[in-house]
Amino acid sequence: MARYSESGLPIEPVYGPAALAGWDPDAGLGEPGAFPYTRGVYPTMYTGRAWTMRQYAGFGTARESNARYRRLIEHGTTGLSVAFDLPTQMGHDSDTPIAAGEVGRVGVAIDSVEDMEVLFGGIPLGTVSTSMTINAPAALLLLMYQLVGEEQGVKGHQLNGTVQNDVLKEYIARGTYIYPPQPSLRLTADIFRYCRAEIPRWNTISISGYHMAEAGASPAQEIAFTLANGIAYVRTALAAGMDVDDFAPRLSFFFVARTTLLEEVAKFRAARRIWARVMRDEFGARNPKSQMLRFHTQTAGVALTAQQPEVNLARVTVQALAAVLGGTQSLHTNSFDEAIALPTEKAARLALRTQQVLAHETDVTATVDPFAGSYAVESLTDAVEDAARALMGRVEDLGGAVAAIERGFQKDEIERNAYRIARETDAGERVVVGVNRFRTDEEEPYEPLRVDPAIEAQQAERLARLRARRNGRAVTAALGALRKAAEGPDNVLYPMREALRARATLGEVSDALREVWGTYVPADAF
Repeated sequence: MARYSESGLPIEPVYGPAALAGWDPDAGLGEPGAFPYTRGVYPTMYTGRAWTMRQYAGFGTARESNARYRRLIEHGTTGLSVAFDLPTQMGHDSDTPIAAGEVGRVGVAIDSVEDMEVLFGGIPLGTVSTSMTINAPAALLLLMYQLVGEEQGVKGHQLNGTVQNDVLKEYIARGTYIYPPQPSLRLTADIFRYCRAEIPRWNTISISGYHMAEAGASPAQEIAFTLANGIAYVRTALAAGMDVDDFAPRLSFFFVARTTLLEEVAKFRAARRIWARVMRDEFGARNPKSQMLRFHTQTAGVALTAQQPEVNLARVTVQALAAVLGGTQSLHTNSFDEAIALPTEKAARLALRTQQVLAHETDVTATVDPFAGSYAVESLTDAVEDAARALMGRVEDLGGAVAAIERGFQKDEIERNAYRIARETDAGERVVVGVNRFRTDEEEPYEPLRVDPAIEAQQAERLARLRARRNGRAVTAALGALRKAAEGPDNVLYPMREALRARATLGEVSDALREVWGTYVPADAF
């Protein structure tokens, strides 16, 4: 009797040649590093160099986070991944009433360029790769990073990293949006143009399925809605007059890795194949880099349990292995204690060691795409691709990603799947070790990392000192220039950069754009 995958696809007890009857390996696979990139985007993959090992970190003040980054680098991290607190993600300064109780809790608080200077103090921005998980105010944090680089003597063309900058998924699954969809897309296109001219090595967007998966999306839904959002961003850039091969090589993606290893490997392979064909056949991309789906992976936070948290070490290891066998370009492994609180330093180090064991003690880096030709995985890859393409077709029938978002289509589909998962878990049909099976009567004591509540007052004091010593007239003039650019067709990042250079705060810059573009309120909020 067949079991079913996370996407509801049948998984047969045994696969054989009949499962791939009529299958064309040349069309479906190709060679590693060649169209349609099913086997990976680079010919040698990890046989030449392992994936980038990122650790997502950021909490409390910029100074505390800086200390954590330095220790991670000492322990072998090859890329930083920054978590920002909720007020920063929503474009609010730490001293505003709406930020009360949230400053520094789920990430680092950044109110101005001066906070960014502290965050990256002593870290050479010309050699480190930095990923920033920020969306609606992505342009601000990117420009702050560039300004800090300038102060270190690092030119824009030397900076390397990624800004998430994927606001469409915020309307679907996460909610940290600020502006309505159309001006948000205009801001995305401005970032594309700006980076091509000023920061050419920067990945201008990380189109994210991770948060949709955390909200309950199946693997097929995750890649379908992520790639549909990617298509919307490409169309936006083309409508702004850009050539596809000018910006597409800097697009990147962000996916989850679940514990269901076989379907996850199939998912990653299917996503690469779909994207390559969309970029070549629909958008006419000729540069091979425009056709490559390069992605970062994070292990599944939603799968972590507060019960028997050490079991999460096993979960994260399997999930990381799925990401590696699926051909990820970079990887963040969750700490085993993240279902309880922000990770302790020891837990973060263990998470990094998990990647290092995979890279250096196993043989998964010895050969490219070891699952190629597998009856089971190739069958699953085709099945996931077919399911994802069917969902993408439904999005197109509704008028594309933005129109479908406004209709609530993606959100409704994800919620239905999340309900199915919850029902199966409650009924015991879906086993969660330590939760509905294999429980223990007593839990071992655990002391989580706690954020000092005094951080909020400290950030408010920093902001007061900043406003007292800056040139107020220069800030006012710079914000006025930003509003004027937002009202017309000019790229808003140039006046935004000068406002930040003059020490305008993140909240002040965000508010200037709110005055012009408004604030998004979803239809179902009433």
